[in-house]
Amino acid sequence: MLNKGCSEEELFTFFSQKKREDMDYNYILSSMCTIPHPVAVRAHCMFMETNLGDPGLFLGTASLEKLLIMRLGTLFHLPEAGGYATTGGTESNIQALRLAQVSKKEITYPNVVVPESAHFSFRKACDLLCLEMRTVPLGKDFRMDTGEAAEQIDKNTVCLVGIAGSTEYGMVDPIADLAKIADSHDVFFHVDAAFGGLVLPFLNHSKPFDFSLPGVTTIAVDPHKMGMSTIPAGCLLTRRPDMLNSLNIETPYLSVKQEYTLAGTRPGAPVVGALAVLDYLGVQGMRAIIAGCMKNTERLIAGMEIFGFPRAVTPDVNVATFTCREVPEPWKVSWTRHGHLRIVCMPHVHLDRIEAFLKDIGEMHA
Repeated sequence: MLNKGCSEEELFTFFSQKKREDMDYNYILSSMCTIPHPVAVRAHCMFMETNLGDPGLFLGTASLEKLLIMRLGTLFHLPEAGGYATTGGTESNIQALRLAQVSKKEITYPNVVVPESAHFSFRKACDLLCLEMRTVPLGKDFRMDTGEAAEQIDKNTVCLVGIAGSTEYGMVDPIADLAKIADSHDVFFHVDAAFGGLVLPFLNHSKPFDFSLPGVTTIAVDPHKMGMSTIPAGCLLTRRPDMLNSLNIETPYLSVKQEYTLAGTRPGAPVVGALAVLDYLGVQGMRAIIAGCMKNTERLIAGMEIFGFPRAVTPDVNVATFTCREVPEPWKVSWTRHGHLRIVCMPHVHLDRIEAFLKDIGEMHA
């Protein structure tokens, strides 16, 4: 810490220099986050000082969190769903597994069954909660093998996990089939829809993945991804509104005397930002944005295949993967664990960005 403070001009000159070291979003093709929508930024700034960790002091902000959960619950065919705003998919997944473990606390050596495509947050969750993680291989379509999933479940299984929009390949597991399997085994079923949760409801022919399926217990969704909110904004939704109460601990010196959240201090600003985007755009606006992202994904796939880079799989959401070893600078992409080039066509990846990338990669491999 400086002994004597610096001037505001000096400070922000330094910050500006550091900001220029960040990657330009115009060339970021690998991120599942995007540039926040202007209404999210405006809402965020309005609620900058609010703390949902002490909700009795911020009753208006707390009511907006409840409204956000109701909006998402309605989108997922259960307006009365319970839940709360998290920091993102990692926290939501940890909390879901905590709920599953508590629901079967008589089990001494609990395990969870997850697909090979599960986000790395499940490894963190299992390490923290001392759960055995059983990984189910994917089929040729990069979806969870339901037969293998059923075989992995035993008397010590506390949770089955399905993915709705996998991080690497943009695939949706056979959620309906997995829900039936979970229901028949009386096993908690968590759907990680951190990415796909705000894509699939706005597609014309997507398969059910939500509370419309009786076996689904909890759903994770991240408004700071396709919901274009400010970071961090995730949500965990529960089928029963009172389900989270099983995680309550005493908080004697706060405005509420019990809390079930993982984080203590919780910013209200990105939560209101998430609600702002959903209410500003509505279903029609979200549908238009998702349609644009999917159209750009299709254009990218077509262009890459013209240049001889075949798709690894036809995705369910706006994530495209290819057999391709390198891309030109300054484009920022990523590779899957199987070595496929991976690009996410987020809202900031406009058609002109797709065309520019295709031009550059075409010239590179000419």
